[in-house]
Order: sequence, then structure tokens, then C-alpha cells
Amino acid sequence: MKNILSLALVLFIGYTAFAQTDEDALAEIKKHRDTQESEFRDPEKSPLEPKDRKHFKGLNFYAPDLKYRVKATFIKNEAPVLFKMKTSTSRLPEYLKYGEVHFVLDSQQYKLEVYQSPDISKDPQYKDYLFIPFTDNTNGHETYDVGRYIDMTIPTTTEVIVDFNQCYNPYCSYRDGYSCPVPPVANALPIAIPVGEKKFREHH
Repeated sequence: MKNILSLALVLFIGYTAFAQTDEDALAEIKKHRDTQESEFRDPEKSPLEPKDRKHFKGLNFYAPDLKYRVKATFIKNEAPVLFKMKTSTSRLPEYLKYGEVHFVLDSQQYKLEVYQSPDISKDPQYKDYLFIPFTDNTNGHETYDVGRYIDMTIPTTTEVIVDFNQCYNPYCSYRDGYSCPVPPVANALPIAIPVGEKKFREHH
């Protein structure tokens, strides 16, 4: 099962992202969260168990912090490498290492690998879909222990925006029965990213 949000939640990448004011960026974060929570209330789309959906009052988020909306350099892998990604189950789906994003936080340089699912990209609705699964030092404390995801579309330029305020939990954080990609070791950030979605429940 595709463990991705609707196309409306895919992070917009491109020139206009750089032209945004802080007010625009905060509005985009709010829209992302509102759309996500709307899907969680929809019985046709929600990953929640019926009893949890019945009592659903919203997801847990950090306060937005535009420090974590970073300008990054996208480097496409001209010979994408196909590999089997570990998941929360025994399933090993194939992914391509499509490229990398390089960015600076607190004067330190970091990079994250960007992946594409050949299976998901067969769907015309998701032909440009990429994602970044990552871990950071909040995992297992304030955020889901396995890690979190950021959605992207295939960039048209080497300059992109990576907004960690829009990172979200995999579906397996909400209930059993989902098989979710586990962020590769290459995407383990050695810092805390205290924005985006927090744990849904304390035991997760």
C-alpha cells in the first residue's frame, strides 16, 4: 500500500518557493497540516483505526520554525541506483536513489538522499513524486522512533526548498498492518529537527 499523502500534500519545489514571504511560507505549512488532518478524518483515506478516528482531535505538531525551511542544492544522480529498502515488515520494495539535497543548518553542512519508487511513479498522479525518509535526534523522544518523511516533486532547478516543518509520520506509526519504508542509515541526521509532526501516541 502506498504510504504517501495525497498529491495536495507534496512539497512545492521551484522558483516561487524562493519568492515566498515568511507569511506565505507559514500559510503553506498551515495548509499542509490542514489537508493532512482532513484526510485523517476521512474514513476512505484515514490510516487511523475507527476508534481513533472517532475521537480524533488533530495531530501533534511542533510550532512552525522557518529556520528549518532550508534552501538546498539538489544534485540528481545521473545513473540512479536501484536497491531494496528496508521496511517496518519483511517487505523489501525497490527504490531508486534519485539524487541528494545539500543544505546548511547552524553553519554546518548536511545532505540527505532523495528516493523514487518505480512502482509508485507508474501512477500518472505520482510520476514526479520523490521522498526523503530521515531520522534525527528527536526520534524516540518527541517524535516517532522509526523516523519521518518529507515529500518532494522532481525539481526543475538545482535550487530547492526543503521544509522540515512539513515532515510527517509514516502510516505504521498510527496502527499495525502498514509496511513503511525505514530511513536508510545515509539519512540519519546527527542533530535534532524540532519541527513537523510529533508522535501520535506516547507509546509510539
